[in-house]
Amino acid sequence: MTAVTMPVAEPLAEVVLRTAGQNVYRCYQCVKCASGCPLADAFDLTPDRVVRSVQFDDAQVLESKTIWLCASCQTCTTRCPQEVDVAAVMDALRMEAKRRGVTPAVPEIDVFNRLFLRLVEALGRLYELGLSLAFNLARKKPLHELGLGLALFRRGKLKLRPPFARSRRKVAPVAQRGDRAVGFFPGCALDSTAAEYGRTVRSVAAALDLELVEPPGWVCCGSSPAQMSDATLAKALPMETIGSVEQMGFDTVSTPCSKCFARLKSAEHAVTRDAETAEMVQERTGYAYEGTVTVQHLLDTLVDHAGLEAVAARVERPLAGLKVACYYGCLITRPAKLTGAEHPEYPTKMDALMRALGAEPVDWSYKTECCGGALSVTQTPLALGMSRKVLENARDCGADAVVAMCPMCHMNLDTRQPQMALDGATPIFHATQLMVLAFGLGAKAAALKGNVVDPRPVLEERKLLT
Repeated sequence: MTAVTMPVAEPLAEVVLRTAGQNVYRCYQCVKCASGCPLADAFDLTPDRVVRSVQFDDAQVLESKTIWLCASCQTCTTRCPQEVDVAAVMDALRMEAKRRGVTPAVPEIDVFNRLFLRLVEALGRLYELGLSLAFNLARKKPLHELGLGLALFRRGKLKLRPPFARSRRKVAPVAQRGDRAVGFFPGCALDSTAAEYGRTVRSVAAALDLELVEPPGWVCCGSSPAQMSDATLAKALPMETIGSVEQMGFDTVSTPCSKCFARLKSAEHAVTRDAETAEMVQERTGYAYEGTVTVQHLLDTLVDHAGLEAVAARVERPLAGLKVACYYGCLITRPAKLTGAEHPEYPTKMDALMRALGAEPVDWSYKTECCGGALSVTQTPLALGMSRKVLENARDCGADAVVAMCPMCHMNLDTRQPQMALDGATPIFHATQLMVLAFGLGAKAAALKGNVVDPRPVLEERKLLT
């Protein structure tokens, strides 16, 4: 009888190195990743145990809930003294689990990711209403969160008509418009679930004589689903936009979404530092990136590009007496190696922006804590608990309201707040809404009716509404 030779699986440490560029043997089990993880209590393996399993090539880690529940908040990556990108290790393990045919330990997340990417592939951009309906049908819960959907629809935050876009491989240069113009990637939510954010971003830019130029036919960055599913796709989709911006002749692309910022920044970083990655991305996009574009979050664009002096000079109605908790969330500043943030764990740039408007930022502990991110759709109770902690800390520290600069963060803290059974409501402003008010453009221009938690009582109490 001829012996059958079974194929030997590639060691997990080599998989992680090849897929994510991370050497897990640098880890000496200090457990800082686990001690700071906001989801550690929900995991079956703490992050340090996941890395240890990879070091010992224990394939059971591929069956773990942890690799699916990880919110990629970058706390572990930021705090690792050995600079192991633990979040990227989680991404690599999810992909390897799928490649080996391991049943996802949290199947809802896998279903959500596949539906998300199918819609993006078909339409070019995310159709949020379509994704919600498809996900509910897949779970056989067609009326799940119907009340929330109706609340969003009444506020003009859900579009019935699906978007459609196709990236252009060749983009014509635009006429030089001076240093007041930047490339602008709005992201899929800015004209849908974050419509009030989109409206006020554009109003603020006009007031500051800042021109935001969108690349023609821009497509979705892929967000978390691409990051969790396909290492090359997760870089190719953002590079479609960055390549278009480079061809247009801009040296900066700004985005108001933290997740979009993270995906664009990560892709640009990888392509400019690894020749093999650059080659794979070029094959998918058809464009050889020359490395001339800087990716910025809108916060950096407003503070560093437009300038705080210009912001302060534009203020007509200072927000005196309004105490705000500036919420940066996970990804505006972390990890610092990628974002370049000077103080990634306790940033102050948004605080400075609020002071320029006349508001009073409070000191608080949850500036960069995760709100739950995309888990709000697939693992709602977990995300509600995380968001509740953020809101309770803001209120305990004396804030009248929370200020955010990310569509997902705002969605979790504002739209889902009625589900948290809190003792009283806390208004959640987009920073640009407060800028519109301080610039004297009026309550209507601030699109306050788009907020689920009505912010007008707090503003009226402080005589900040006309």
